[in-house]
Amino acid sequence: MSPLILLIMVIALTSGTIITLMSSHWLLAWMGLEINTLAIIPIMIQHHHPRAVEATTKYFLIQATAATTLLFASTMNAWMTGLWEISQNTYPLSLTIITIALALKMGLAPMHSWLPDIMQGLSFYAGLILATWQKLAPFSLLLQSNNSSMTIFLGLLSVMVGGWGGLNQTQLRKILAYSSIAHLGWMLIVMQISPSLSLMTLITYIIMTFSLFNIFIMNNTTNINSLSTCWMKMPLLSTLTPLVLLSLGGLPPLTGFMPKWLILQELVKQDLVLMATVAALFTLLSLFFYLRLSYALALTIAPNTSSNTMPWRLVNKNMKMPTAITTMMTLLMLPLLPMLLAITI
Repeated sequence: MSPLILLIMVIALTSGTIITLMSSHWLLAWMGLEINTLAIIPIMIQHHHPRAVEATTKYFLIQATAATTLLFASTMNAWMTGLWEISQNTYPLSLTIITIALALKMGLAPMHSWLPDIMQGLSFYAGLILATWQKLAPFSLLLQSNNSSMTIFLGLLSVMVGGWGGLNQTQLRKILAYSSIAHLGWMLIVMQISPSLSLMTLITYIIMTFSLFNIFIMNNTTNINSLSTCWMKMPLLSTLTPLVLLSLGGLPPLTGFMPKWLILQELVKQDLVLMATVAALFTLLSLFFYLRLSYALALTIAPNTSSNTMPWRLVNKNMKMPTAITTMMTLLMLPLLPMLLAITI
């Protein structure tokens, strides 16, 4: 893809998301979502590989289905109430359908099965956009709707599915997809109780995921076995990577611990002790598959040796500074998160 076409697609992708974020009318929000979807399709398919073509086709069909369902539900709400405002969903059936359509767009459980397959067929750069930027627009629409019971149910189910689904995976992109499902579940659990805490969790998740994706890009690793060659290519980064993984899993005293701690505290304040207990227990499953990756990395740190074939030592010079900044934030940002939460309130 030529740089000019890529620039146009990135501008359209950004514009579509901003239109949805700033809109209070369902038709404008739907228009922004469609611009966003059509802009990411060429970015996903720029590597002409059968897996990329298959993943892009699946993604287009899923997003078209979700967008059509969203337009149908918003039209139904306007027909029944005479209102097109996003925050004025007073008709229960249309509100439920809208929540399900947005959950399908984001890849929340039980409408999650497309996300790992599509992530596996994409490059790491396209997967990074899909796991972070593409969540912003549907997230903002869910934040404005007032279906608290439905979002809490979807959130708890996503935490459970994200934990179970990643246990038996060996491909890093599928593990990151299930990680995305689990983290989005945590955001949905607390979304209607404390929107600012949910937004802070999203920001923290984006920072940690950006760091981990770029580490995998720089090391050119796609599965657990290929992690064993990281030490020979980038020793310092390979030493920090287990800490980044454990931060994503929510292990104290790393950055990822704070959002989950605050969410559990908020659930207990709302007398949702059983839900907090279930969410905390299923987080241990997510922590287990992060520990698997950390174990595979730590086994090959010197003076141990690897039995894997060493690939060509082609140093990836892209994204070094952003990777360094986000990695340090992932490891050291824990004391700053209360200040970040105070800013978002």
